[in-house]
Amino acid sequence: MKRQTMTLLASLVLAPTLAFAADSATADFTPAQQEAIGKIAADYMLQHPEILVQVSQKLQAQQADQQQQQTLSAVLANSKALVNDPATPSYGPKDAKVAFVEFFDYQCLYCSHMAPLVEQTVKANPNVRFVFKEWPIFGDRWKASITAAETGMAIWKEKGAQAYFDYHNSIYRTGHDEGKLTDADIAGAVKAAKATAPTDAQRKATHEAIASNDELARTLGFSGTPGFVVMPTSGATAENTTVLPGAVSAEELQAAIVKAQGGK
Repeated sequence: MKRQTMTLLASLVLAPTLAFAADSATADFTPAQQEAIGKIAADYMLQHPEILVQVSQKLQAQQADQQQQQTLSAVLANSKALVNDPATPSYGPKDAKVAFVEFFDYQCLYCSHMAPLVEQTVKANPNVRFVFKEWPIFGDRWKASITAAETGMAIWKEKGAQAYFDYHNSIYRTGHDEGKLTDADIAGAVKAAKATAPTDAQRKATHEAIASNDELARTLGFSGTPGFVVMPTSGATAENTTVLPGAVSAEELQAAIVKAQGGK
């Protein structure tokens, strides 16, 4: 049974390589010789299964790199929607040379863990514009995910950057993620922002912007939150733009900003 399993693994991992080799060698080897070569290679893999692990890891790394390159290309193609969307809350100078964009959900555990690091990064970089893409992907599971996003967008439109930033941080400071956020928590964050609870009409007015964020995130290839993009507000290239899908360290966030500013 173990040998059969290893043979199956070998065939799955080696199939593309052996097929390519067979196609390349058609003019030099007979079908019987090609079959013999394949058997020798498969038997070798069975005797050295550690190679299968190495090959699998290499393939995974190549696939991850390919996905990263595709996302980076999509980011550069959609730079205007990322850094210059007037419907998206932002905090920092309008003429900033660097934009730090985060796609997030208030009920996302990892977004919650990242929130203090993002706030720390904001305070350490007053010359950077921080763009907050509300992406309530957990809304089907937890209603507060959508309610908090709508409320934040409405506060941004009504009260501006500082009120939004205060509301945003207040929500995360509750520590209530993964379904634990309450209406009382949201009301408290609204009060901390010195704002008023949005009306139903104001909430409805945010739906188009939130839907656009969802479409943009999927276009970029993000499969979950958080997702970060750090890039120059003009002249962005593959060399000065960073995409960070998922939770990362404060050092990685800062390094991405330095890179976008022209540093290394």
